[in-house]
Amino acid sequence: MKPFVVCAFLLLKVTLGNACASGKFTESGECCSLCPPGFEVKVECGKKDTTCAPCPEGRFSSSEDLGSCLPCARCPHSIPTFSPCSATQNTQCECDKGYFFLSSYSLCTPCSTCSRGEGVVRQCGSMGDTVCATCGPGTFSEAVRPTDPCQPCARCSENEVEIRSCLPQSDTLCMEKKLHILSRPGQTDAPRWPGVTEDGKTSPAPRTTDLTTQEESGNSNILVYVSVLAAVVLGLLIYVAYKCWRSCKQKKALSKARAAELGTSPEGEKLQSDSGVFLDSYSLQDNQPSKGNMRDKQDSRLYTNLPPQRQEEVERLLQEGSGRGWRHLGAALGYEPEQLDLFERGEAPAHTLLSNWAQKEGSTLGLLCSAVARIERPDIVTALNCPVQGVSVV
Repeated sequence: MKPFVVCAFLLLKVTLGNACASGKFTESGECCSLCPPGFEVKVECGKKDTTCAPCPEGRFSSSEDLGSCLPCARCPHSIPTFSPCSATQNTQCECDKGYFFLSSYSLCTPCSTCSRGEGVVRQCGSMGDTVCATCGPGTFSEAVRPTDPCQPCARCSENEVEIRSCLPQSDTLCMEKKLHILSRPGQTDAPRWPGVTEDGKTSPAPRTTDLTTQEESGNSNILVYVSVLAAVVLGLLIYVAYKCWRSCKQKKALSKARAAELGTSPEGEKLQSDSGVFLDSYSLQDNQPSKGNMRDKQDSRLYTNLPPQRQEEVERLLQEGSGRGWRHLGAALGYEPEQLDLFERGEAPAHTLLSNWAQKEGSTLGLLCSAVARIERPDIVTALNCPVQGVSVV
Protein backbone atom coordinates (compact mmCIF):
# COMPACT_ATOMS: atom_id res chain seq x y z
CA MET A 1 0.00 0.00 0.00
CA LYS A 2 2.84 2.39 0.87
CA PRO A 3 4.63 2.04 -2.53
CA PHE A 4 1.32 2.77 -4.23
CA VAL A 5 0.92 6.03 -2.28
CA VAL A 6 4.47 7.12 -3.16
CA CYS A 7 3.92 6.40 -6.86
CA ALA A 8 0.64 8.29 -6.81
CA PHE A 9 2.34 11.26 -5.13
CA LEU A 10 5.14 11.31 -7.73
CA LEU A 11 2.60 11.06 -10.56
CA LEU A 12 0.73 14.01 -9.07
CA LYS A 13 3.94 16.09 -8.91
CA VAL A 14 4.78 15.32 -12.54
CA THR A 15 1.24 16.19 -13.65
CA LEU A 16 1.24 19.49 -11.75
CA GLY A 17 4.83 20.30 -12.77
CA ASN A 18 3.61 21.70 -16.08
CA ALA A 19 1.41 24.22 -14.24
CA CYS A 20 4.00 25.03 -11.53
CA ALA A 21 6.27 27.91 -12.64
CA SER A 22 9.04 27.14 -10.16
CA GLY A 23 9.02 23.38 -10.78
CA LYS A 24 9.49 22.77 -7.04
CA PHE A 25 7.00 21.58 -4.42
CA THR A 26 6.68 21.58 -0.67
CA GLU A 27 6.59 18.37 1.30
CA SER A 28 2.81 18.60 1.26
CA GLY A 29 2.77 18.78 -2.57
CA GLU A 30 2.06 22.49 -3.02
CA CYS A 31 3.86 24.46 -5.76
CA CYS A 32 6.67 26.65 -4.43
CA SER A 33 6.15 30.35 -5.11
CA LEU A 34 8.68 32.49 -7.01
CA CYS A 35 10.00 35.68 -5.47
CA PRO A 36 8.74 38.73 -7.44
CA PRO A 37 11.12 41.32 -8.98
CA GLY A 38 12.90 43.30 -6.27
CA PHE A 39 12.91 40.36 -3.83
CA GLU A 40 15.22 37.43 -3.09
CA VAL A 41 14.81 34.09 -1.32
CA LYS A 42 15.15 34.38 2.44
CA VAL A 43 14.04 30.84 3.36
CA GLU A 44 13.99 28.17 0.66
CA CYS A 45 10.90 26.14 -0.08
CA GLY A 46 10.68 22.91 1.94
CA LYS A 47 8.22 22.18 4.66
CA LYS A 48 6.64 25.57 3.98
CA ASP A 49 6.36 27.82 0.95
CA THR A 50 9.20 30.13 -0.14
CA THR A 51 9.89 33.11 2.11
CA CYS A 52 11.05 36.24 0.22
CA ALA A 53 12.76 39.43 1.40
CA PRO A 54 13.37 42.77 -0.38
CA CYS A 55 16.73 43.25 -2.11
CA PRO A 56 19.18 45.18 0.08
CA GLU A 57 20.60 48.49 -1.10
CA GLY A 58 23.11 48.10 -3.93
CA ARG A 59 21.50 44.86 -5.25
CA PHE A 60 18.60 44.14 -7.63
CA SER A 61 16.38 41.39 -9.09
CA SER A 62 14.68 42.15 -12.42
CA SER A 63 12.53 39.00 -12.76
CA GLU A 64 10.72 36.31 -10.80
CA ASP A 65 13.27 33.86 -9.48
CA LEU A 66 14.29 31.56 -6.66
CA GLY A 67 17.79 33.02 -6.32
CA SER A 68 19.52 35.92 -4.64
CA CYS A 69 19.63 39.56 -5.72
CA LEU A 70 22.51 40.57 -7.99
CA PRO A 71 24.98 43.40 -7.25
CA CYS A 72 24.36 46.68 -9.08
CA ALA A 73 26.81 47.74 -11.78
CA ARG A 74 28.73 51.02 -11.64
CA CYS A 75 29.30 53.30 -14.61
CA PRO A 76 32.96 54.30 -15.22
CA HIS A 77 33.88 57.88 -14.40
CA SER A 78 33.86 58.87 -18.10
CA ILE A 79 30.42 57.34 -18.89
CA PRO A 80 27.34 59.19 -17.59
CA THR A 81 24.60 57.32 -15.72
CA PHE A 82 21.33 57.07 -17.67
CA SER A 83 19.28 55.46 -14.88
CA PRO A 84 20.48 54.58 -11.34
CA CYS A 85 20.15 51.10 -9.90
CA SER A 86 16.89 50.18 -8.18
CA ALA A 87 15.54 47.06 -6.52
CA THR A 88 14.03 45.87 -9.84
CA GLN A 89 16.50 47.27 -12.41
CA ASN A 90 20.28 47.35 -12.83
CA THR A 91 22.25 50.54 -13.41
CA GLN A 92 21.92 51.84 -16.98
CA CYS A 93 24.91 53.72 -18.41
CA GLU A 94 24.56 56.10 -21.35
CA CYS A 95 26.95 55.08 -24.16
CA ASP A 96 27.42 56.78 -27.53
CA LYS A 97 25.13 55.98 -30.45
CA GLY A 98 25.91 52.54 -31.85
CA TYR A 99 27.20 51.21 -28.50
CA PHE A 100 25.65 49.65 -25.40
CA PHE A 101 26.91 49.16 -21.84
CA LEU A 102 28.16 45.65 -21.05
CA SER A 103 27.92 45.41 -17.26
CA SER A 104 30.03 42.23 -17.01
CA TYR A 105 33.07 44.16 -18.30
CA SER A 106 31.99 47.73 -17.32
CA LEU A 107 32.56 49.14 -20.81
CA CYS A 108 30.68 50.33 -23.90
CA THR A 109 30.77 47.80 -26.75
CA PRO A 110 29.50 48.06 -30.37
CA CYS A 111 25.90 47.04 -31.02
CA SER A 112 25.16 43.86 -32.95
CA THR A 113 23.43 43.93 -36.34
CA CYS A 114 20.70 41.64 -37.60
CA SER A 115 21.64 39.51 -40.60
CA ARG A 116 19.58 38.91 -43.74
CA GLY A 117 16.30 37.22 -42.98
CA GLU A 118 16.18 38.73 -39.47
CA GLY A 119 14.50 41.84 -38.09
CA VAL A 120 15.10 43.98 -35.02
CA VAL A 121 12.81 43.12 -32.11
CA ARG A 122 14.53 45.48 -29.64
CA GLN A 123 16.92 48.22 -30.70
CA CYS A 124 20.33 48.53 -29.10
CA GLY A 125 20.43 51.11 -26.32
CA SER A 126 20.28 51.55 -22.59
CA MET A 127 18.35 48.26 -22.18
CA GLY A 128 21.13 46.20 -23.80
CA ASP A 129 22.28 44.84 -27.14
CA THR A 130 20.18 44.46 -30.29
CA VAL A 131 17.63 41.62 -30.17
CA CYS A 132 16.92 39.97 -33.54
CA ALA A 133 14.30 37.46 -34.68
CA THR A 134 13.77 35.52 -37.91
CA CYS A 135 11.25 37.13 -40.26
CA GLY A 136 7.92 35.32 -40.17
CA PRO A 137 5.56 34.50 -43.06
CA GLY A 138 4.71 37.55 -45.15
CA THR A 139 7.79 39.53 -44.07
CA PHE A 140 11.43 39.78 -45.22
CA SER A 141 14.76 41.53 -44.63
CA GLU A 142 17.19 41.74 -47.56
CA ALA A 143 20.08 43.67 -45.94
CA VAL A 144 22.08 43.73 -42.71
CA ARG A 145 20.27 46.36 -40.64
CA PRO A 146 20.95 47.52 -37.06
CA THR A 147 17.56 49.20 -36.42
CA ASP A 148 14.86 48.13 -38.90
CA PRO A 149 12.31 45.36 -38.29
CA CYS A 150 11.16 42.90 -40.95
CA GLN A 151 9.34 44.52 -43.87
CA PRO A 152 6.00 43.27 -45.28
CA CYS A 153 6.25 41.39 -48.57
CA ALA A 154 5.05 43.03 -51.77
CA ARG A 155 2.14 41.69 -53.79
CA CYS A 156 2.09 41.50 -57.57
CA SER A 157 -0.58 43.58 -59.30
CA GLU A 158 -3.07 42.34 -61.89
CA ASN A 159 -0.73 43.37 -64.72
CA GLU A 160 2.23 41.46 -63.24
CA VAL A 161 3.29 37.84 -62.92
CA GLU A 162 4.98 36.46 -59.80
CA ILE A 163 8.43 35.16 -60.74
CA ARG A 164 9.63 34.31 -57.22
CA SER A 165 7.66 34.12 -53.99
CA CYS A 166 8.61 36.10 -50.90
CA LEU A 167 11.30 34.58 -48.66
CA PRO A 168 12.74 35.74 -45.30
CA GLN A 169 15.88 36.94 -47.15
CA SER A 170 14.21 38.50 -50.24
CA ASP A 171 11.02 40.24 -51.35
CA THR A 172 8.52 39.02 -53.93
CA LEU A 173 9.81 39.30 -57.51
CA CYS A 174 7.23 40.43 -60.07
CA MET A 175 7.38 41.07 -63.83
CA GLU A 176 4.94 42.72 -66.21
CA LYS A 177 2.84 40.32 -68.24
CA LYS A 178 3.88 42.04 -71.48
CA LEU A 179 7.52 41.23 -70.80
CA HIS A 180 6.86 37.71 -69.58
CA ILE A 181 7.31 35.17 -72.41
CA LEU A 182 4.55 32.55 -72.16
CA SER A 183 3.28 29.88 -74.51
CA ARG A 184 0.93 31.46 -77.05
CA PRO A 185 -2.63 30.22 -76.46
CA GLY A 186 -4.99 29.49 -79.33
CA GLN A 187 -2.46 27.76 -81.54
CA THR A 188 -3.91 24.90 -83.59
CA ASP A 189 -2.48 22.18 -85.73
CA ALA A 190 -3.27 24.16 -88.91
CA PRO A 191 -0.48 24.05 -91.47
CA ARG A 192 2.03 26.89 -91.31
CA TRP A 193 2.91 26.69 -95.04
CA PRO A 194 1.15 28.78 -97.68
CA GLY A 195 -1.93 27.13 -99.16
CA VAL A 196 -3.23 27.08 -102.71
CA THR A 197 -6.77 28.32 -103.47
CA GLU A 198 -9.12 27.02 -106.14
CA ASP A 199 -8.18 29.77 -108.57
CA GLY A 200 -4.48 28.82 -108.31
CA LYS A 201 -3.38 31.69 -106.07
CA THR A 202 -1.38 31.15 -102.93
CA SER A 203 -2.67 32.26 -99.51
CA PRO A 204 -0.35 33.31 -96.61
CA ALA A 205 0.14 31.06 -93.63
CA PRO A 206 -2.18 31.90 -90.72
CA ARG A 207 -0.90 34.15 -87.83
CA THR A 208 2.58 34.32 -89.39
CA THR A 209 2.75 38.12 -89.07
CA ASP A 210 1.47 38.17 -85.47
CA LEU A 211 3.92 35.51 -84.27
CA THR A 212 6.87 37.20 -85.93
CA THR A 213 6.02 40.53 -84.29
CA GLN A 214 5.73 38.96 -80.82
CA GLU A 215 9.00 37.05 -81.22
CA GLU A 216 10.86 40.16 -82.36
CA SER A 217 9.49 42.13 -79.40
CA GLY A 218 10.57 39.43 -76.93
CA ASN A 219 14.03 39.15 -78.48
CA SER A 220 14.54 42.91 -78.35
CA ASN A 221 13.62 43.00 -74.64
CA ILE A 222 16.11 40.22 -73.88
CA LEU A 223 18.85 42.10 -75.76
CA VAL A 224 18.11 45.25 -73.75
CA TYR A 225 18.37 43.36 -70.42
CA VAL A 226 21.62 41.66 -71.45
CA SER A 227 23.13 44.98 -72.59
CA VAL A 228 22.25 46.75 -69.35
CA LEU A 229 23.64 43.87 -67.25
CA ALA A 230 26.89 43.83 -69.24
CA ALA A 231 27.29 47.60 -68.80
CA VAL A 232 26.79 47.34 -65.04
CA VAL A 233 29.32 44.49 -64.69
CA LEU A 234 31.87 46.37 -66.82
CA GLY A 235 31.41 49.51 -64.74
CA LEU A 236 31.96 47.57 -61.50
CA LEU A 237 35.15 45.99 -62.86
CA ILE A 238 36.52 49.39 -63.91
CA TYR A 239 35.69 50.86 -60.48
CA VAL A 240 37.40 48.00 -58.59
CA ALA A 241 40.49 48.25 -60.81
CA TYR A 242 40.69 52.01 -60.23
CA LYS A 243 40.39 51.62 -56.44
CA CYS A 244 43.16 48.98 -56.38
CA TRP A 245 45.44 51.16 -58.52
CA ARG A 246 44.85 54.19 -56.32
CA SER A 247 45.45 52.21 -53.11
CA CYS A 248 48.75 50.81 -54.44
CA LYS A 249 49.83 54.29 -55.52
CA GLN A 250 49.15 55.74 -52.05
CA LYS A 251 51.05 52.91 -50.34
CA LYS A 252 54.07 53.44 -52.60
CA ALA A 253 54.05 57.18 -51.91
CA LEU A 254 53.87 56.56 -48.14
CA SER A 255 56.74 54.05 -48.31
CA LYS A 256 58.89 56.53 -50.25
CA ALA A 257 58.12 59.25 -47.69
CA ARG A 258 59.16 57.01 -44.78
CA ALA A 259 62.32 55.92 -46.60
CA ALA A 260 63.18 59.56 -47.28
CA GLU A 261 62.74 60.46 -43.58
CA LEU A 262 64.94 57.57 -42.37
CA GLY A 263 67.49 57.52 -45.22
CA THR A 264 68.38 61.27 -45.46
CA SER A 265 69.26 61.96 -41.81
CA PRO A 266 72.11 64.58 -41.74
CA GLU A 267 73.94 63.06 -38.80
CA GLY A 268 74.16 59.98 -36.63
CA GLU A 269 75.31 56.47 -37.31
CA LYS A 270 73.02 54.30 -39.49
CA LEU A 271 71.80 51.02 -38.08
CA GLN A 272 70.42 48.35 -40.38
CA SER A 273 67.82 45.92 -39.03
CA ASP A 274 66.98 42.49 -40.41
CA SER A 275 64.12 43.97 -42.42
CA GLY A 276 66.47 46.32 -44.33
CA VAL A 277 65.17 49.60 -42.81
CA PHE A 278 67.88 52.09 -41.70
CA LEU A 279 67.38 53.89 -38.37
CA ASP A 280 69.17 56.84 -36.82
CA SER A 281 71.14 55.64 -33.78
CA TYR A 282 70.95 59.02 -32.00
CA SER A 283 67.15 59.07 -32.33
CA LEU A 284 66.99 55.56 -30.87
CA GLN A 285 69.22 56.61 -27.96
CA ASP A 286 67.01 59.61 -27.24
CA ASN A 287 63.88 57.46 -27.29
CA GLN A 288 65.30 54.60 -25.16
CA PRO A 289 65.63 55.55 -21.47
CA SER A 290 68.39 53.95 -19.39
CA LYS A 291 67.55 51.06 -17.09
CA GLY A 292 68.53 52.99 -13.98
CA ASN A 293 66.15 55.91 -14.41
CA MET A 294 63.46 54.49 -16.78
CA ARG A 295 60.71 55.22 -14.25
CA ASP A 296 61.82 58.86 -13.96
CA LYS A 297 61.83 59.42 -17.73
CA GLN A 298 58.35 58.03 -18.44
CA ASP A 299 56.05 60.62 -20.05
CA SER A 300 53.34 61.58 -17.54
CA ARG A 301 51.11 63.27 -20.10
CA LEU A 302 47.67 61.73 -20.60
CA TYR A 303 46.89 60.05 -23.90
CA THR A 304 43.64 62.05 -24.19
CA ASN A 305 45.72 65.27 -24.39
CA LEU A 306 47.61 63.97 -27.44
CA PRO A 307 46.72 65.93 -30.62
CA PRO A 308 44.01 64.26 -32.72
CA GLN A 309 46.40 63.98 -35.70
CA ARG A 310 48.83 61.90 -33.64
CA GLN A 311 46.01 59.71 -32.27
CA GLU A 312 44.75 59.04 -35.81
CA GLU A 313 48.30 58.17 -36.94
CA VAL A 314 48.73 55.68 -34.06
CA GLU A 315 45.33 54.08 -34.78
CA ARG A 316 46.17 53.81 -38.48
CA LEU A 317 49.50 52.07 -37.77
CA LEU A 318 47.80 49.61 -35.41
CA GLN A 319 44.99 48.93 -37.91
CA GLU A 320 47.19 48.36 -40.98
CA GLY A 321 48.32 44.96 -39.69
CA SER A 322 52.04 45.37 -40.43
CA GLY A 323 53.71 43.49 -37.58
CA ARG A 324 51.89 43.19 -34.30
CA GLY A 325 48.62 45.08 -34.29
CA TRP A 326 46.02 46.39 -31.89
CA ARG A 327 45.21 42.95 -30.37
CA HIS A 328 48.84 42.53 -29.20
CA LEU A 329 48.75 46.06 -27.77
CA GLY A 330 45.46 45.31 -25.98
CA ALA A 331 47.00 42.20 -24.39
CA ALA A 332 50.03 44.25 -23.31
CA LEU A 333 47.68 46.81 -21.70
CA GLY A 334 45.96 44.05 -19.67
CA TYR A 335 42.79 43.38 -21.70
CA GLU A 336 41.27 39.90 -21.79
CA PRO A 337 40.72 38.09 -25.15
CA GLU A 338 36.96 38.29 -24.65
CA GLN A 339 37.12 42.09 -24.40
CA LEU A 340 39.27 42.27 -27.54
CA ASP A 341 36.72 40.11 -29.39
CA LEU A 342 34.05 42.66 -28.50
CA PHE A 343 36.19 45.52 -29.81
CA GLU A 344 36.72 43.59 -33.07
CA ARG A 345 33.02 43.63 -33.82
CA GLY A 346 33.18 47.40 -34.48
CA GLU A 347 34.37 49.18 -37.62
CA ALA A 348 37.51 50.67 -35.96
CA PRO A 349 38.72 48.29 -33.19
CA ALA A 350 42.01 50.18 -32.69
CA HIS A 351 40.10 53.42 -32.02
CA THR A 352 37.71 51.61 -29.65
CA LEU A 353 40.63 50.03 -27.73
CA LEU A 354 42.57 53.29 -27.25
CA SER A 355 39.40 55.29 -26.43
CA ASN A 356 38.42 52.76 -23.76
CA TRP A 357 41.95 52.64 -22.33
CA ALA A 358 42.14 56.47 -22.26
CA GLN A 359 39.11 56.53 -19.93
CA LYS A 360 41.03 54.66 -17.24
CA GLU A 361 43.09 56.36 -14.54
CA GLY A 362 46.81 56.64 -15.19
CA SER A 363 46.50 56.30 -18.99
CA THR A 364 49.74 58.17 -19.66
CA LEU A 365 51.92 58.25 -22.75
CA GLY A 366 54.71 56.64 -20.73
CA LEU A 367 52.65 53.52 -20.04
CA LEU A 368 51.46 53.39 -23.67
CA CYS A 369 55.03 53.75 -25.01
CA SER A 370 56.19 50.97 -22.68
CA ALA A 371 53.41 48.63 -23.93
CA VAL A 372 54.16 49.49 -27.57
CA ALA A 373 57.87 48.79 -27.01
CA ARG A 374 57.01 45.36 -25.56
CA ILE A 375 55.19 44.37 -28.76
CA GLU A 376 58.20 45.58 -30.80
CA ARG A 377 56.57 48.40 -32.79
CA PRO A 378 59.23 51.17 -33.04
CA ASP A 379 57.20 52.94 -35.72
CA ILE A 380 54.37 53.58 -33.24
CA VAL A 381 56.89 54.69 -30.57
CA THR A 382 58.22 57.22 -33.07
CA ALA A 383 54.69 58.43 -33.88
CA LEU A 384 54.01 58.94 -30.16
CA ASN A 385 57.29 60.78 -29.42
CA CYS A 386 57.83 62.86 -32.60
CA PRO A 387 56.06 66.27 -32.89
CA VAL A 388 53.26 66.59 -35.40
CA GLN A 389 55.20 69.15 -37.48
CA GLY A 390 58.00 66.63 -37.97
CA VAL A 391 55.83 64.14 -39.87
CA SER A 392 55.40 64.97 -43.55
CA VAL A 393 54.13 62.94 -46.47
CA VAL A 394 55.64 63.58 -49.92
